[in-house]
Amino acid sequence: MQLDIKSILERLPHRYPMLLIDRVLEMVPGKSIKALKNVSINEPFFVGHFPHHPVMPGVLILEAMAQAAAIFSFAEETGLKPKDQESVYYFVGIDGARFRKPVLPGDQLHIEVVAERLGSKICKYQGRAFVDGQEVAEAKLMCAIRPVE
Repeated sequence: MQLDIKSILERLPHRYPMLLIDRVLEMVPGKSIKALKNVSINEPFFVGHFPHHPVMPGVLILEAMAQAAAIFSFAEETGLKPKDQESVYYFVGIDGARFRKPVLPGDQLHIEVVAERLGSKICKYQGRAFVDGQEVAEAKLMCAIRPVE
């Protein structure tokens, strides 16, 4: 299954400048996803990271993985879905994060995330990111569904 930006906006609450997924290339609801982020020099974080050598912050690569995970975890087919306005999907843990190569303006960041465990309160994933077929980052991610307080 592929998704365009309109479908992504229907599934994620994120908006500019925090929306970090441009397209879903392949998705198996509740199992895995392959998504794309086009990295543009117009990204707001490049103003300060770094003006003389723009590099996408590693934490935003991890955030892109978490957003991709949310898209396939809460597809209608899974039955897992935070209740609109009543709960939030929080990024709560990162293990084994490794950054192997800088992500630069003009790169296409290919994100692959596989579910290790999907529960009603805690979800765990393995995420990897690539540019031009080379792995640039990997991490184990943990997200939680929590009530809005």
